[in-house]
Amino acid sequence: MKPLFTIATVTYNAEQVLERTLKSVASQDYARIEHLIIDGCSTDHTLSLVQRYVEQNQARHNIRLVCEPDNGLYDAMNKALLAATGDYIVFLNAGDCLHSTDTISSLAEKAGWTKGGHRHPAILYGDTHVVDDNGNFLRQRRLTPPEKLTPDSFRDGMLVCHQSFYVRTDIAKQDLYDLNYRYSADFDWCIRVIRHAIRRRIRIVNTHLVLTDYLNEGMTTRNHHASLKERFRIMVHYYGWLPTVLRHFWFILRTIIKR
Repeated sequence: MKPLFTIATVTYNAEQVLERTLKSVASQDYARIEHLIIDGCSTDHTLSLVQRYVEQNQARHNIRLVCEPDNGLYDAMNKALLAATGDYIVFLNAGDCLHSTDTISSLAEKAGWTKGGHRHPAILYGDTHVVDDNGNFLRQRRLTPPEKLTPDSFRDGMLVCHQSFYVRTDIAKQDLYDLNYRYSADFDWCIRVIRHAIRRRIRIVNTHLVLTDYLNEGMTTRNHHASLKERFRIMVHYYGWLPTVLRHFWFILRTIIKR
């Protein structure tokens, strides 16, 4: 049997950007999709959009809506992790889109899934395009996925966009997001999941695919400086104070040289 993919979308007053995310999931040529929509009690027309989406697509995909107060983005994402029933999970935020209509079917082929898939890849990852508010292509993401992904890969920043990082759900459920981080808990989470996979000697697969069209103005982008401070703390935790400081001096020098 082919794997079931859980796509988790966290929303709050997202009516301006949500529709294209829903359409990108609905347009997939792969049927085994569970779409979890975790809404923090939106007060705009977000829930009306979701209801129409459910009515039009429930027969094709399993769509579940959870609407209740939360303690921020990562708390809502933890709810999605705990509720997910798929074999793999990815977080596709409001405004972000799956890159093409065959994105999930292509991932299923890369997974090589069979019944009792405990031996199959822990993580499937790929590249990301950055798009504007209208979904138009702007550029490839500046940080590109390494050929081989390890915990040390993130010494150079978040080389894999969170929305292009598919994790086997049984592994993902063992590593919830750390709510001590407000803007960069995904950075910390990805490192922990990678470490988990390597500790268990489960494959991590570079799909060599563009998986996501990422909205340019995400929460981390809007809170860039606060996010960088959190990432610095996370890097110190995993890689040590001196290596992290030296690496950041190199980041600054590299930026000056490029100018």
